[in-house]
Amino acid sequence: MKRIRLGKTDIVVNKNGFGALPVQRRDMEEGAALLRKAYESGIDFFDTARAYTDSEEKIGKALSDVRDKIVIATKTMATDADKFREDLETSLENMKTDHVDIYQFHNPDFCPKPGDESGIYDAALKAKEQGKIKHIGITNHRLHVAKEAIESGLYETLQFPFSYLADEKDEELVKMCAEHDMGFICMKSFAGGLIDRTDAAYAFLDQFDNALPIWGVQHEWELDQFLAFQDNPPSMTEEIKAFIEKEREELSGEFCRNCG
Repeated sequence: MKRIRLGKTDIVVNKNGFGALPVQRRDMEEGAALLRKAYESGIDFFDTARAYTDSEEKIGKALSDVRDKIVIATKTMATDADKFREDLETSLENMKTDHVDIYQFHNPDFCPKPGDESGIYDAALKAKEQGKIKHIGITNHRLHVAKEAIESGLYETLQFPFSYLADEKDEELVKMCAEHDMGFICMKSFAGGLIDRTDAAYAFLDQFDNALPIWGVQHEWELDQFLAFQDNPPSMTEEIKAFIEKEREELSGEFCRNCG
């Protein structure tokens, strides 16, 4: 299976990440079982968020006994330091751990920086000094915020929507991250459900050596698809290229980036 280095974090993980938003739709036992199967099949990067209801708790239930063998990324939507600290402590308790590998600001409409009015970046630095956070990241849906985060040098990872419906400006972000040795995590790799051909989605993202897709998994059959690709990854054939071009023509302008 392919491995990927997440920029200056020097974290090296399976190129297939587990997006844990959909497991909130399963009950505790079912969600935990999916997470455990993913781990036992070689997936070692798990992305969640405080906003994903009980997703963090399911990670804690399923994976706390193998904490030192996995990488966990979670997020906070806090807009002030007090809420930041509250969210972090809740996440640590939910996931039964004493640290988060990558703690991300969850789609802020600005780029948090040291000394700004929100105080959340300073709170993150303090938590990092305390060992509660290993790396500081940011997620976003806005190109201008994403670019500012990359250029600021303050962040070690960027999570941004990226799929074969992305345009040249989005691809430029991936290149910028590589140039700044910043980890790039792909969300919405199925464009919020517009894309339904898994091999094409996989083959497109596999062209970017520094991009880590987090596949949203709700059902076991979905997980099994990505596990099968680990040893037999789809390649970018002429047929898939033609399919993607047709999809881009038909779906141009339909890719929802939420706020951008």
